[in-house]
Amino acid sequence: MKKVILVTGASRGIGAATARLAAARGYAVCVNYLSNHAAANAVVADIAAAGGEAFAVAADVAVEAEVVELFRSVDRNLGTVTALVNNAGILEKQMRVDEMDAGRLTRVLAANVTSCFLCSREAVRRMSTRHGGRGGAIVNVSSAAARIGSAGEYVDYAASKGAVDTLTLGLAREVATEGIRVNAVRPGFIYTDIHASGGEPARVDRVKAFVPMQRGGQPEEVAAAILWLLSDEASYATGSFIDLAGGR
Repeated sequence: MKKVILVTGASRGIGAATARLAAARGYAVCVNYLSNHAAANAVVADIAAAGGEAFAVAADVAVEAEVVELFRSVDRNLGTVTALVNNAGILEKQMRVDEMDAGRLTRVLAANVTSCFLCSREAVRRMSTRHGGRGGAIVNVSSAAARIGSAGEYVDYAASKGAVDTLTLGLAREVATEGIRVNAVRPGFIYTDIHASGGEPARVDRVKAFVPMQRGGQPEEVAAAILWLLSDEASYATGSFIDLAGGR
């Protein structure tokens, strides 16, 4: 069976590293992105230069109609998806809960939670033996923030990742007899562009002293864990979490 992977939010950071590594492991890759066309095409070009198969699709995975069309595009261009990585997510400017408004909460929860539900739904409809599929695997990119809470900075982001953890557990048990495994990784302080969205591009360097390993992580380290969870080597793992936070 052809291995086809959809990685959401794959134009940068963990998503881009995952797309590249998946291609190196023999997957045909859909690089989903929101707006950075050039960055997404650069990932596709890297994969093609290494002999892999990939294409990029712009879609807001918090919007149901765009998710449906995204999966149809994968069907047409690569074939039926066998692996999904729910990586797309956002955070907003650092602030306390008593400063947040409903608009911010709606944006964060839609991007970080609704997207995972919608993409997982479409994947299950294609992978599940209940629907005539041949199985597959889903990996959700959560965060160590779900365990820690991110007080004074991103409690809304942390709460959204807590919801992703719950989705991981519930969906894993829901489809365990249908040929689908669902797991998650929980990265800690990783060197990606997302920190600039919170107003502090150098955040990892500021906080790495709080990490037992005394360093931030690299996107490629997270990608390696994601690909392991997708692989046959993790065939008995479902509803499981890998914490990638340097001991924190």
